Amino acid sequence: MIASSSHIVLIPSYNPGDKVYGTVRSARQYWNPVWVVVDGSNDGSEVILQKMAAEDASLRVIYLPQNKGKGAAVLHGLHLAAKEGYTYVLTMDSDGQHPPDLIPAFMNESIKRPDAMILGKPIFDAKAPNIRVQGRKVSNWWANVVTLWAGIDDSLFGFRVYPIEPLIKVMRFQPWMRHFDFDPEAAIRLSWRGVKVINLPAPVLYFSTDEGGVSHFRYLRDNILLTWMYTRLFIGFVLRLPMLLMRRLLGC
Repeated sequence: MIASSSHIVLIPSYNPGDKVYGTVRSARQYWNPVWVVVDGSNDGSEVILQKMAAEDASLRVIYLPQNKGKGAAVLHGLHLAAKEGYTYVLTMDSDGQHPPDLIPAFMNESIKRPDAMILGKPIFDAKAPNIRVQGRKVSNWWANVVTLWAGIDDSLFGFRVYPIEPLIKVMRFQPWMRHFDFDPEAAIRLSWRGVKVINLPAPVLYFSTDEGGVSHFRYLRDNILLTWMYTRLFIGFVLRLPMLLMRRLLGC
């Protein structure tokens, strides 16, 4: 596989369980290069990942000694990728929920549409927790309100391709987007900057604890975080409303 000079796979990882090793191997099967940002894990996964990287020149493992959140881990990877000349990043979770076999399709769509972010639209199976499936509808509704229905089909699914430079600029001047709020706020703020939205379907898998599934989602904590996020974004939406209306009227 020829290494891409523009697009990179970036996998933030925090205490992911054993699923991470298969996730990384599968990602490498479909793309080159793949980077893993270990966000202060203390489960020993970083040791095995570093051994994997020592045997694979196209796999890089970046270890952060302190857990700072998904968005912070992604931002750290973005800065390193930009310094090495990469311009787009596909983010995916380390816990096996996202489909590595769709990496080429998402990357190819990004190459065809460099003005866009490519957002995964999750296809849930029967094992998906109903509270997660139904709960995300609230976030999706708000995401469409504050972007005037710019086309964000799913605000929370983290299997996506982002343009690196605009995303760094979005995150540079405000202190948020460092935790669970990263994915929805990234999509919304990039949309505000005029980055187009393309949605592609992607199956999502949920694993039980017996199957090696690990979840760091905390219903009360993370929904409070999302509520605060949408409160801030709604204020930003009101301030940007004339610009968003003009853009909609002009069709751009």
